[in-house]
Amino acid sequence: MKSPEGNAFGAVLRERGLGVLRRQRTTTLQVNVGKRCDLACHHCHVESGPKRSEAMDEGLAARVLAVLAANPVLDTLDLTGGAPELNPHFRMLVRGGRALGRRVIDRCNLTVLFEPGQEDTAEFLAAEGVDVVASLPCYTPDNVDAQRGKRVYERSLAALRRLNALGYGGGLRLDLVYNPLGATLPPPQANLELDYRRELGVLGVRFDRLLTITNMPIKRFARDLARRGESAAYQSLLVNHFNPDTVDALMCRSTLSVAYDGQLYDCDFNQALELPLGGRRTTLFEVDDVETLAALPIATASHCFGCTAGAGSSCGGALAGIGEA
Repeated sequence: MKSPEGNAFGAVLRERGLGVLRRQRTTTLQVNVGKRCDLACHHCHVESGPKRSEAMDEGLAARVLAVLAANPVLDTLDLTGGAPELNPHFRMLVRGGRALGRRVIDRCNLTVLFEPGQEDTAEFLAAEGVDVVASLPCYTPDNVDAQRGKRVYERSLAALRRLNALGYGGGLRLDLVYNPLGATLPPPQANLELDYRRELGVLGVRFDRLLTITNMPIKRFARDLARRGESAAYQSLLVNHFNPDTVDALMCRSTLSVAYDGQLYDCDFNQALELPLGGRRTTLFEVDDVETLAALPIATASHCFGCTAGAGSSCGGALAGIGEA
């Protein structure tokens, strides 16, 4: 594991007078419930897919809800994967989080809604008032299918229409997620959202916000870059577009990332790289009060330039009001 100061990202922070990156108050509990997914997307930093079997068990799911109940400062339960809906305890987590009055986010790939056993999942999400953050990396079929697989665009549009019919994009929150097809930064989020609204509106699809996310140079995307001989150029692009205005809003400062086995991390990307919270392996069973995590140094490495390049990138989209195409 690299220390918070022992990498180029830490050096850049010091050079800019920003000091060591430290955690602030934790307000979001982001839980990766497992790596199983019906898709195997080229950019997936979790390396999820249909053959993955890792999954959070019932005991840990119960612990998630106990920690949520004991910490009112945690206002959001953010469920991710893989396809989180495929975990057998997904609905337990959703019901528990909503019963506690928390915002619950389902990071949905859309196509999972047509998987066996998921026939009523869209209705369940609507009934519980879950916010859906849905992957749709373009509004054209060729780009979506190139990144995510054959007929994914077609099935995604069908899923979006189904969600719209249940009130999503018209009262219930539905956000879409864009990430670039290749080794580029996302275009300005506000401008691209207008394009999405225009193109999807013609198709009868409504949504609330578009979130732009930069591809992280780790795992599958890193291997793809290496195959194309673009690794160094992409890393240089990220470093050269470092934006200090993004640092205060980085998601690692307010998010506690929980892996399917209970291990804790500062963010989902650090989880993928196994860079543990506070520099040591810690599980959710060891943390009762999340306020004790404030001011801990955040584990950083070269991938952190992905979150701070251009307009910045997080699970909530861009972090600053500027960006480069």
